[in-house]
Amino acid sequence: MEWTGARYADQPEVSADTWIAAPPERVWPLVAELERMPARSTELESLTWLGDGPGAGARFRGHNEHPSLGRWSVEGTVVECDAPSRFAWEMDGEDAPSARWSFDLVPDDGGTRLTQRARMGPGRSGLSRAIDAMPDKEQKIVFVRLREFEAAITRTLEAIRAEAESSDERA
Repeated sequence: MEWTGARYADQPEVSADTWIAAPPERVWPLVAELERMPARSTELESLTWLGDGPGAGARFRGHNEHPSLGRWSVEGTVVECDAPSRFAWEMDGEDAPSARWSFDLVPDDGGTRLTQRARMGPGRSGLSRAIDAMPDKEQKIVFVRLREFEAAITRTLEAIRAEAESSDERA
């Protein structure tokens, strides 16, 4: 795991990857069907497509809960849907996307190298309000949130790997 940037305006990013003993074509539905994500998340409670999904341009609404940030709903848009290699979406912010999440699937040694990334900003989000209230603590606020993203990515990658490698998914 690594991240760069310490201030929200720097659009800091965190990423991680895992190797999966399954071809990208088997892993693809596990990343492109975002409605599967709440089962892998401690923050995302539910996700609803606002029309057809999951192609490029598809819109969805996610309902979230966080101990420090409370409950909120936010809409997002699939911005890349290149089966079976890249899937990305951006969450709506006040003036631009507040976050960008993506998966890259690369054939690797008979399986798939799956990388997930999360980038903050550039648009304002609920985190921006916390920073506005405590501007002297911005770097700490961003650091803590990136650590939460890191934990979420690790959990998601492990769940996807387990699902892709299970006998149920191979059938």
